[in-house]
Amino acid sequence: MAAWDLSVAVEDLGADAPPITVSVTSDLHIGGVILKLVEKSQVKRDWSDHALWWEQKQQWLLRTAWTLEKCGIQADAGLIFMPQHKPLRLGLPNGLNLRLRVCFSGTVFRTVLGICKMLNIRRPEELSLLRPVEEKKRKKVRDLSEELYDLTEVPLTSVSRPCLYNGMPAHFADSPKTEKVYKMLSVSQPAPAPEAIAKLYHPASVVDKAHIHSRWLDSSRSLMEQGVQENDRLWLRFKYYCFHDLEPKYDAVRLTQMYEQARWAILLEDIDCTEEEMLLFGAIQYHINKLSLSEPQTMTSSPAMDDLDSALQCLEVKLDGANSSPQDMLENLTAPELNDYLKIFRPKRLTLKGYKQYWFKFKDASISYYKSKEESLGEPIQQINLKGCEAAPDVNVAGQKFCIKLLIPAPEGMNEVYLRCENEEQYSSWMAACRLASKGKSLADSSFQSEVQSIRSFLAMQQTNPNTHTDDSMSINTHSLVSPRYSKKYKTKQLTPRILEAYQNVAQLSLTDALLRFLQIWQALPDFGISLVVVRFKGSRKDEVLGITPNRLIRIDLGVGEVVKTWRYNNMRQWNVNWDIRQVAIEFDGNVNIAFSCVTADCKIVHEFIGGYIFMSTRSREQSDTLNEELFHKLTGGHEAL
Repeated sequence: MAAWDLSVAVEDLGADAPPITVSVTSDLHIGGVILKLVEKSQVKRDWSDHALWWEQKQQWLLRTAWTLEKCGIQADAGLIFMPQHKPLRLGLPNGLNLRLRVCFSGTVFRTVLGICKMLNIRRPEELSLLRPVEEKKRKKVRDLSEELYDLTEVPLTSVSRPCLYNGMPAHFADSPKTEKVYKMLSVSQPAPAPEAIAKLYHPASVVDKAHIHSRWLDSSRSLMEQGVQENDRLWLRFKYYCFHDLEPKYDAVRLTQMYEQARWAILLEDIDCTEEEMLLFGAIQYHINKLSLSEPQTMTSSPAMDDLDSALQCLEVKLDGANSSPQDMLENLTAPELNDYLKIFRPKRLTLKGYKQYWFKFKDASISYYKSKEESLGEPIQQINLKGCEAAPDVNVAGQKFCIKLLIPAPEGMNEVYLRCENEEQYSSWMAACRLASKGKSLADSSFQSEVQSIRSFLAMQQTNPNTHTDDSMSINTHSLVSPRYSKKYKTKQLTPRILEAYQNVAQLSLTDALLRFLQIWQALPDFGISLVVVRFKGSRKDEVLGITPNRLIRIDLGVGEVVKTWRYNNMRQWNVNWDIRQVAIEFDGNVNIAFSCVTADCKIVHEFIGGYIFMSTRSREQSDTLNEELFHKLTGGHEAL
């Protein structure tokens, strides 16, 4: 077979160095080309991390057993011999900027695994990388003020869970500098000045929010294949809002970064909340800031104690089952009911009718209402099936308003129904029942009581306690604890006492409990976990918004911002993408078919979100330490993965 010359640029020799020419034949494999290159360069060093990059085709040649002919390489191919691991600037949810060495040749999914292993973040499949949203006006100023912490020299560990030394991974305990960085990763940072918050990008509209979600990188392709170069800047963020197996003793960094992402979503008005909720978020932030400054952080735990904990938990479950008498089991089989007088209101256009009182009965996953208690043995006025509905709080504790806003799926869209409860007790039970029913669960479900309890504690935290006086009013920087909208609406004198009132309800919490409570309230917000994409539905002439959540898809009218239709994943039969016309088609139970093309993002992003959430739902505690990477790529990779 005829030999021919192949020119390869070697990155390590410098940009001005001429390419090295090696004599090859078409049946020579990639490994053989690399061997000839190394010999001809005459540079003594470790080349094990190097690989060939094909510039024109934007692809890595990682299969060293493949021949040049099989790869389609000819004499004019512009190949570069370069390291696979290079420095990258990484922005974390808490605003910390790191420079660390990451893999540019593996899939982004694999690169994120490596980053999370180094930073000691468990459940890396919940995170991903996205391109930052930069504001052109301030770009130069911000780049100058950005402090960068260099971790490129920190050695990577090969074990799945790093060994802890004084509560931190051993590879951070090598020097005071890296110890300081780890503390910044695992402990919440003080809130920045209001001027700094005002300068940060915050989305002004639904389209702006959708624009942010269009910047996620493709998990199935490498950084280089997506145009990311050495020392470029990316953001590491939680992408999938279903947090699995959260263990405070192992998850110091994960918990802190999750809290920071939630905090900034609220401060930058990326997620809507009521004034009461904003004050409560401000109070918990204030509490967390105080504890972070005063408490030394030690998250040490011995493996023996962990084993004991899990054994006791297992035993507790077994004993719970053993103590059930036949009578208890029978009671569990016959689902309990809720019965009470509530008020109902159905908003209709051009009508100003208020709430009317009826006798309500809640059974299985539906509610029925009657004119009075005496008539409840007969036919109801109406029965409403709550499976697949949205249940959102409409509460003002100070004003004694306890309403539940229900969005009920209907063929023509979503029907709005409001239920008004008399007091906290009634509201807690009915709200918990509605939330369970929306997931298709009845009141017999074991989580009912814990749901009621969490709603009660949430309401208790919103109660004001005016009798308690505190001298903290001097040190509190209120405008750093609430979003700019409330900073403009109220003066510091007005905000401080209200935040301190809310603070009295959370002042007893430990740092870990405060972080968990903040996340719990964030997850209870109606708009929590919705990733937005502007789409054009098949047969429609206008752009609309598709909201993707952990358990459903939402169609939102772009003009009025209201939910038009909801589709749940558990009713989904299949989804596929026509990669030629970039259109997503989904088939649901009951012969419901939808198809849409994406306007602000590539259809691969939507495909990856849906597949990713379905992958997240397959995780369980039994196999909590094993990650089925192959299944993730099958569900999210598209035609490239097959």
